[in-house]
Amino acid sequence: MSIKQALISVSDKAGIVDLARSLHHAGVNIISTGGTAKLLQAENIPVTEISDYTGFPEMLDGRVKTLHPKVHAGILARDDLPEHKSALRKAGITDIELVVVNLYPFSQTIAKDDCTLASAIENIDIGGPTMVRAAAKNYRKVTVITDPSDYPVLLNEMALNNGTVSTANRFRFAQKAFSHTAAYDSVISNYLTAINDDESRNDFPTTLNLNFTIVEPLRYGENPHQKAAFYRDLFVVPGGLANYHQVQGKALSYNNIADTDAAWECVKSFENPACVIVKHANPCGVAVADDILTAYQHALATDSISAFGGIIAFNRSLDAETATAILKQFVEVIIAPEITDEAKILLAQKNNIRVLTLPLKQASHQYDLKRIGGGLLVQTPDSHCLSRTDFKVVTQKKPSKQQMDDLLFAWRVAKFVKSNTIVFCHNNQTLGIGAGQMSRVDSAKIATIKAQQAGFDLAGSVVASDAFFPFRDGLDVVIQAGAMAVIQPGGSIRDDEVIAAADEQSVAMVFTGVRHFRH
Repeated sequence: MSIKQALISVSDKAGIVDLARSLHHAGVNIISTGGTAKLLQAENIPVTEISDYTGFPEMLDGRVKTLHPKVHAGILARDDLPEHKSALRKAGITDIELVVVNLYPFSQTIAKDDCTLASAIENIDIGGPTMVRAAAKNYRKVTVITDPSDYPVLLNEMALNNGTVSTANRFRFAQKAFSHTAAYDSVISNYLTAINDDESRNDFPTTLNLNFTIVEPLRYGENPHQKAAFYRDLFVVPGGLANYHQVQGKALSYNNIADTDAAWECVKSFENPACVIVKHANPCGVAVADDILTAYQHALATDSISAFGGIIAFNRSLDAETATAILKQFVEVIIAPEITDEAKILLAQKNNIRVLTLPLKQASHQYDLKRIGGGLLVQTPDSHCLSRTDFKVVTQKKPSKQQMDDLLFAWRVAKFVKSNTIVFCHNNQTLGIGAGQMSRVDSAKIATIKAQQAGFDLAGSVVASDAFFPFRDGLDVVIQAGAMAVIQPGGSIRDDEVIAAADEQSVAMVFTGVRHFRH
């Protein structure tokens, strides 16, 4: 069925004038509402206002305008049922074959610092979602457009097919329309169910609705017998990995994406040129230097064996010299804010390497999520950033300025390592990392062994522990290995015992008052 009549009512007016003018030139009668109608009239585009079409005036400050049988019967009538056609003729109602609607800006409204509940309520669209759902339900007759980026697609198809839209595209537009209203209602629900009777807000809604759109199916999940897909948040998170651009290489796997996210979040936490190498979700080498080549070399030196087949992340543009060095090892993924043209040419020699770019911005996820059987664990992100003024020196020996720098670096790395975590560092470089052990003593032993295997002398190094030492035994291990300063949260019932152990061995220790469990 060719499009003869369209109903246009949009809050986001981007591109709507050009669309309406093209529809008019194609002989389509346009019905419109409120501000949209005024805009089109101002552009000399013939339009029938909704009240003139229905014969009923808009009322209640615009709350009731499209909620009328003449509108919804024209949208919902099935073209394949004679009784529906007959009912329209008897009522003097004409078909509406195109609905172009997007909704009141609820998300933008509640994002304002001065938004009140009353203001939010007034920006809950009623007529818009009703028209969208009606049109999407009747997609076999009606084309529904909710996304301005689809205007050119619509016009192109109408031009090629004598004013008609294929059933396949009508169905695709309907799918987007239902997703559009579902996401809209989700935002409203999340907002309203987090508000108390006195209009104060809770950190979490009583009903949490999540909306993601598929990016691509993946070959498999963590293991080949598992199916998997990659989804992106409907609302763009600047700097979030989901918005990467792939420069070259094979398709990313499930594990590639998860590990690259771990590397990217860690490397973004450093201000100076940094390199992070991740294997199986844990950093196996991290370094900060004057340039990224040196940072890469120092990060690789921490554990070159584990770095085999790892993920390498930089917080600076990847240059040709560093790319040349990387090509000497086997790497799965490289990610950086930018890649120079010279580096791209070099990396293309190994076209299986996945090379990604992503603007260096701090992501602002609202929640961290973890699925459990039959439920979901939800928390705010671990965005705590320690400063020098947060340190509390608890030992007789005070850390030197160099040790303070190293402690801060070690603490930042420990935040991104699976618990239990022990990290040896010196001169802005990791020396040994013990990750994910059930016992903190074992993590300390593993970190020591890793450093020794890499050929590092741990004398004079510093150590970070993501949580407190429950006993002195873990601390004794790192001190015996050569550590001279330790950073840890504190808070154990045996803190006095642990502090005494440090004092006995003339080791400096600082408490942060904050832990960084990572499970």
